Amino acid sequence: MSFAYSCDNKRYHTLNYYNLSRFGRKVFKAALECGFTCPNIDGTKGLNGCAFCDGGSGYFTKPELTVPEQLEAELARLRKKHGEDIAVNAYFQANTNTYAPVVTLRGLFEQALSFPEVKGISIGTRADCLPPEVLDLLSELNERTNLTVELGMQTVHDITKEKMNICCTHEEFLRGYSSLKERGIRTCLHIINGLPGETHEMMLETAAETAKLRPEAVKLQMLHIISGTRLAEEFSRGEFSLLSREEYISLIAEQLELLPAETVIERLTGDGDKSKLIAPMWTADKLAVLGGIDKMLAERDTFQGRKCL
Repeated sequence: MSFAYSCDNKRYHTLNYYNLSRFGRKVFKAALECGFTCPNIDGTKGLNGCAFCDGGSGYFTKPELTVPEQLEAELARLRKKHGEDIAVNAYFQANTNTYAPVVTLRGLFEQALSFPEVKGISIGTRADCLPPEVLDLLSELNERTNLTVELGMQTVHDITKEKMNICCTHEEFLRGYSSLKERGIRTCLHIINGLPGETHEMMLETAAETAKLRPEAVKLQMLHIISGTRLAEEFSRGEFSLLSREEYISLIAEQLELLPAETVIERLTGDGDKSKLIAPMWTADKLAVLGGIDKMLAERDTFQGRKCL
């Protein structure tokens, strides 16, 4: 069987292939941090955030800078590496990026869209932070630009969500996801593998249930233990173990088989801040993980969607 998911002949539907098909060129992500909080931090639904959360990204940018200042810094970084002629997707990444008054959100999103290099925006948020007025704004943006809303589903298992202090049940997630789909908004779902207490079968069940939703995109990643988080304290006490690189690669191959062929795989391993990463250290070698996934798929002669119903 031939594979046409990317110019690299991958056995899964890569983001690079999607961008080349849609825009005719490579599109980079420009990460933005706008000082948003979260209902799971400010006490509305919970305190201290999810057990794995360290309060934001800050990987490329500084939250004290304005959106234009952050974008200028990102563009400079990308031009230094890839040349002057670049296209970017403005990625509102850290915390809950729809958790603010609409007038605030509109101003921030419009600032990003004012840059000619910006071909679209991605907005990371929670499924329980999509009130009608925010959905109206997202619908408006969807008519004007290439919009993706990224939802942190993480797992379909409420027992795990409770342990991780996610404070958003799967039923609540489904309501928020449905509200986006009803408006025709491209949606990317985040899944974390290796959450404490989850078996191999539970992680496959998350992938199978995700497949039934037919999302436009999915991000898969291994659980990162980040310094300063509640999970880091539990890990230091030996309360749970982590997947090995070999276990993770095998799991990803099985999950890809379950996901629809048309779903874009926007991530197969995370890009955590290495200065804060406690474990698993093998995730810091992203190329080795991705290469291992390619090798596993080839050895098994399998591909994304092979077992999708």
